[in-house]
Amino acid sequence: MSQHERPASARREELLERAYRYALAHGLAELSLRPLAAAIGSSPRVLLFLFGSKDQLIRALLGRARADELAALRQAREAGGADDFAAAVRTTWGWLVDPAHRPMLVLWVQAYARSLSEPDGPWAGFARQTVEDWLGLLAGIDGGAAGGGDPALGLAVLRGALLDLLATGDTERTTAVVERYLCLIGAAAR
Repeated sequence: MSQHERPASARREELLERAYRYALAHGLAELSLRPLAAAIGSSPRVLLFLFGSKDQLIRALLGRARADELAALRQAREAGGADDFAAAVRTTWGWLVDPAHRPMLVLWVQAYARSLSEPDGPWAGFARQTVEDWLGLLAGIDGGAAGGGDPALGLAVLRGALLDLLATGDTERTTAVVERYLCLIGAAAR
């Protein structure tokens, strides 16, 4: 076992959950082990022992965030219907605009941007993975292309509207954009 492959343990999982809650509240951009450790009831030394390095801790936090994101998006998609692309996009957008999800989405944007600017760091591959995740979820809808929905275009609309929403807080305008897209694909399907 390499130093980067730490065995799973109850303490590691407990600290990962606490660190994830901390990251949701404070972000990952300027993560420092001392303040993190103090906030979650640990020490930098214990975190390094359990995770191997700060980079490995960040990777574990990104993995944890990605698992939450995927579970939430799957749930939103299923609530929209397995065979109705427009309903799945609308339900997903409803989840994205919910203010309760802002911390996770801001964390996602930070990780996405860092993945692009630091492709060899702990963020490596995060942006590509999330694009593949979202495309996989949208492409998995039975009525996708046949119902006028293009997963890549749906992803572009959702992501663009989400970035706009996070930047401006304008829920009404960004929701109108998503609804306009859904009207356009509905008209194209007829």
